[in-house]
Amino acid sequence: MTDLQQQLHGLWLPLITPFRDGELDVTSLRRLVRHYAGQPVDGLILGATSGEGMSLGLGELEGLVSVVLAELSATSRHLPVCLGLSGASTARMKETLDDTADWPIDGYLIASPYYTRPSQRGLVQHFNALADHAAWPIVLYNIPYRTAVNLTNETLLSLAAHPNIVGMKDCCADRAQTIDFIARRPAGFRVLTGEDTQTFDALSDGADGAILLSAHVQTETFASIRMLLREGNRDAALAAWQSVAPLTRLLFAEPSPSPAKHWLWRLGLIDSPEVRLPMVEVSADLAAWLDAEMERRAQPMPQPA
Repeated sequence: MTDLQQQLHGLWLPLITPFRDGELDVTSLRRLVRHYAGQPVDGLILGATSGEGMSLGLGELEGLVSVVLAELSATSRHLPVCLGLSGASTARMKETLDDTADWPIDGYLIASPYYTRPSQRGLVQHFNALADHAAWPIVLYNIPYRTAVNLTNETLLSLAAHPNIVGMKDCCADRAQTIDFIARRPAGFRVLTGEDTQTFDALSDGADGAILLSAHVQTETFASIRMLLREGNRDAALAAWQSVAPLTRLLFAEPSPSPAKHWLWRLGLIDSPEVRLPMVEVSADLAAWLDAEMERRAQPMPQPA
């Protein structure tokens, strides 16, 4: 079992990427890392969907990784870090794997090829080619409503046999498919849900953890759900879930990560809610809704580090 495979459980945070005046906001990024290093998170995903990775150049991605790892080191908190990647060309993805092979990361989160809609046979060949080529372990990202293609369970079982494919972020949005795969997966292959609104069900069904944009907010409560379930305290886990379930809808009321960035900006963790086109900041109506919910929850402002 690889190091990443052993660490791929619990609550992982797909960290947002803060911007200011069109550039990576390093000051806010450091503040974010310091804050979440003190929270019960088990790993970070950088430059994936929540991190607006498709809007980042390779140099910006490298800078993002460098700042995050330096800040983690300064806090003396070791967290595994995976880099989110996506692309429709196997050859170009292999080039990106080459470009990032010496980066000090722990693995990759790689989504299915988008737009091209390959067959299941093509998906197997694509991911096996990447896994053969990658210097770091790969976590599959199955999110058919973004990529227009679903990794079936037979395909996933085939890919799970590759020694460099160690787990999956599951956003298939089909509970029956998830339950079936969890029951049939090989020993040690990790499944983390990425469906924020279905977190409780997925963890109850045996998922090893969750990768949740919503956990930027009330992180401790999200982390407690799995721990309580593992302790057999389902009633307390359900109560914790019900207290944060409305956030999983509110933070996706408009395209993510704009609502979460607004919340973190109002909380003082980032200096701007800026996103990059084609993403736009939240509407005035949603901003008012978010502000009202923040006031209702009365979250204290983090103390300056």
